[in-house]
Amino acid sequence: MMVFMGILHFVVPGPFRKIVPKWFPWRDGAVFWSGVAEVASGTLLAVPRTQRLGGAVSVATIAAVYPANVQMAIDASRGDSQVSMPAWLAWARLPLQIPMLAQALKFARGH
Repeated sequence: MMVFMGILHFVVPGPFRKIVPKWFPWRDGAVFWSGVAEVASGTLLAVPRTQRLGGAVSVATIAAVYPANVQMAIDASRGDSQVSMPAWLAWARLPLQIPMLAQALKFARGH
C-alpha cells in the first residue's frame, strides 16, 4: 500500500498538493518527498532484511503526512470543492492512521 500511494504522488500529484496544509510553504516538495518516503518505506518493508528500517521510515512518514490528512478533513468540513470526499469520511480516516502507525512501530521494533 505504501508503494502504491507513493507512486500516486508522482502520477497524480494534484490531489496530494491540495491537502498539504496551507501554512506549509513547499507544497511541491512535500508531495515529492512524501512520495519518495512512501515508496522507500514500502520497498524496505517488503524485504525481510530491511523491515526494521522500513518500519522506522514508515513511522516517520505516517507522522509527517498526518497534518495533510487533518487539513483534508478541515477543508471537507468547510465544503472546499478540492476535497472529493464527504467530511464525515475525511474525519473518519484520521483514527485509521493509528493502526497503520502501530503496525509500522511493530516492524521498526523487529515485530
